[in-house]
Amino acid sequence: MANTLLMPKATAVWLVDNTALSFDQIAHFCKLHPLEVKAIADGEAAQGIKGLDPVITGQLSRDEIAKGEADPEHRLKLSEPKVRVPESKRRTPRYTPLSKRQDRPNAILWLVKNHPELKDAQISRLVGTTKSTIEQIRNRTHWNSNNLVPMDPVTLGLCSQIDLDLEVQRASRGQPAAAPTGDTLLPASMTESLEVGSDRQAKDEGEDELDADAVFAKLSSLKSTTRDEDEE
Repeated sequence: MANTLLMPKATAVWLVDNTALSFDQIAHFCKLHPLEVKAIADGEAAQGIKGLDPVITGQLSRDEIAKGEADPEHRLKLSEPKVRVPESKRRTPRYTPLSKRQDRPNAILWLVKNHPELKDAQISRLVGTTKSTIEQIRNRTHWNSNNLVPMDPVTLGLCSQIDLDLEVQRASRGQPAAAPTGDTLLPASMTESLEVGSDRQAKDEGEDELDADAVFAKLSSLKSTTRDEDEE
């Protein structure tokens, strides 16, 4: 892995303020343009950046700075790192012990049935299998399909509950939420509207009953008036 300078702009700020190196030397060392270094010196750029001492971070020695100040043509060189950070290895499929490999088809069947949102790559990471095996179990074309029994991979020790929850969470992102089934509580806004509607309906029915009584009373009054006129 190539040795690279950390925080080049902050390093350039420190070199401009604390050394007599030329703009070209600082630009070459920090992988910047000479005009950008000049702008830093003029206060036109990197105003909010605090200078980083490359000597303290072990990326540049005092002797190297002195050589550069004595010779404008000298190109600064990065110091060799004292600690080598190993390169991260490419992640490979999970290794499954021989004693548990026979349980993988049962675990795959469990994942396919209980978490259909999981992709083949996710199942492969969880139990350490191949996509072709997953496809065979999905399509019931596996050589031992008739004898497979769904079994939780966490219980089998093929993966941890944390890994399983993480993969399920990733697979569920962006998917629409499932519609509620069965009897559920209605929101308060809906229950209030229902109560207001029922009260209004009851009020209207009461008014209708009062109007009917008034009509019958008026008819009775008219009949009695007519009877009195006939008797006279």
